[in-house]
Amino acid sequence: MKKLLIPIAILAVVGIFIYTKAVGTYNMFVQKEEVINGQWAEVQTQYQRRADLIPNLVNTVKGYAEFEQETLTGVVEARAKATSIQIDPTNLTPEKLAEFQQAQDQLSGALSRLLVTVEKYPDLKANQNFLELQAQLEGTENRISVARRNFNESVQDFNSNLRTFPNNIFAGWYGFETKGYFEAAAGAENAPTVQF
Repeated sequence: MKKLLIPIAILAVVGIFIYTKAVGTYNMFVQKEEVINGQWAEVQTQYQRRADLIPNLVNTVKGYAEFEQETLTGVVEARAKATSIQIDPTNLTPEKLAEFQQAQDQLSGALSRLLVTVEKYPDLKANQNFLELQAQLEGTENRISVARRNFNESVQDFNSNLRTFPNNIFAGWYGFETKGYFEAAAGAENAPTVQF
């Protein structure tokens, strides 16, 4: 009878250990996913802040730059496209993030063209409303950068834990998958050309 109790006790201890590790790993991944979801919400909040500033910026410029209708239309269309792409935080795949990022990059490009156009209008550059909107837009771009960096750090932490042993075994059981990162825009590795 004693010989039978020892293997049963060993199996019970091993079973409790595996159960505890499995539950702990599951809970860890849930918590890390919630951090990613929170960081993603912050990214979306900052992009929404930028999208909310754009109509005011466009209207301010419109009053001064009647001849730049094509540039203004490009900004409005890029904003509409960027705000139409929504990503569910539970589906943060690299493909979805690339699609979202591409739309945001198009909006950034349109805004850059708008701000270059403004250089032609000295009265607009001196307008207090424009200067305030431009400062808010610059601050928002900085906030977007910080939010994206924080999001990528959360994703890195999640993916690192997901891929390490034995977490990868338990993650597979529970269906956890790696998350996608924000990546640099195409051509970002090339320094811009400055001409005077």
